[in-house]
Amino acid sequence: METASGVASTPSSGHFDPRDAEVIQNPFPALARLRENEPLHFSEAMAGWVITRYEDVRNSMRDPRYSANRLRPFFAHMDPTRRERLAALEKNLSLWAVFNDPPDHGRLRNLMNKAFTTSVLAHMEGPIAEMVESLVDELAEQDGEVDFIRAFAYPLPAMVIAEILGVPREDVAHLKRWSDELASFVLTSRLSPDRYGRADAAIREMHDYFGQMAQRLRKQSDGGIISRMVVAEEKGDFLSGDELVAACVLLLFAGHETTTQLFGNGLYALLRWPEQLQGLRAGLHDRRQVENAVEEILRWDGPGLAGVRVLNEDVELHGQRMPAGSRIFQFVAAANRDPAVFDDPDRFDISRDPNPHLTFGYGIHFCLGAPLARMEARIAWPIILKRLRDIELVETPRFSDSMIVRGLEGLRVRCRRA
Repeated sequence: METASGVASTPSSGHFDPRDAEVIQNPFPALARLRENEPLHFSEAMAGWVITRYEDVRNSMRDPRYSANRLRPFFAHMDPTRRERLAALEKNLSLWAVFNDPPDHGRLRNLMNKAFTTSVLAHMEGPIAEMVESLVDELAEQDGEVDFIRAFAYPLPAMVIAEILGVPREDVAHLKRWSDELASFVLTSRLSPDRYGRADAAIREMHDYFGQMAQRLRKQSDGGIISRMVVAEEKGDFLSGDELVAACVLLLFAGHETTTQLFGNGLYALLRWPEQLQGLRAGLHDRRQVENAVEEILRWDGPGLAGVRVLNEDVELHGQRMPAGSRIFQFVAAANRDPAVFDDPDRFDISRDPNPHLTFGYGIHFCLGAPLARMEARIAWPIILKRLRDIELVETPRFSDSMIVRGLEGLRVRCRRA
């Protein structure tokens, strides 16, 4: 595995390998052992430190010593010839707010916030419901088995973010393809042999697409989110052309990648806990219960597996010193099942309240798209469960090998129209 950290530290005596097939399919037992016995663990397989306790993960999310700027050192350690070939990828990703620290992070985030407002989201409730109904009807009309990921969980978030960005429906397929190629790099899929080159090519295509779109909207605004970002102003400051394109790419990518996993993992969890599925069906009229169920899906087996930070100075934790430059893997999936915070944490309980999970992060890097993901789930689950009955698994699904997100490669089910 390539590493930007330059870690020079003596590894611990423990062992944690996220590449192990059993860990990929079910990481929670291994993470629980680390959380209890070795809350700070150096993983040779990951070339970095693993933290698993809720308090440690949350604290690291707001500690300025844990830098989000992990891509610049990654590219800096790359072979110069290869780095030159990936110049577009480096340039665009380096402008994402999620990969920047203050003050750059705050500036980019504030300007994006001026466009991605609650009023924009409020106007999306009706269109989202229509999209959900259309996809569920198409799913119900298919005879026999269906892949829920391909039929619903994948297209819905892409359609929603395309609508928000003002992208024509006929271009959604291009956007999904570009986002998939980018995901193979950003989300660290180990089984993609040419993920760097493909991601760079996708970034170049997205840069041209959104650059041309921004030029048109500068001449004639359509009132959409990209038009809002074009004119967004903070104390006389505006997004540059490159920053605007990078913000569009980030919103596209973040707006549908993890939400896909929210739906896939969510249905799989409900099918494994039929009494919880029955309880959710019985309470679909209760908005609060639906919201609680969404939060429990996010906590119990949500789309967030681990975040990544790079230390900008030495840090001591649990009696060990982590040197500056070390990569830190913040295992949100372990923190979300910490018994110090959650009662009976391995139980999937849709009535759990409060539910202070860390799936969307904490502090200044709290996910900008969290309200949209929650809205999509709150609208979609009642429609899905009212219109589809007798949903059952066809086969045990496989999880992807990403070290960052947790999601299914597919979810084959049988169901019938209610």
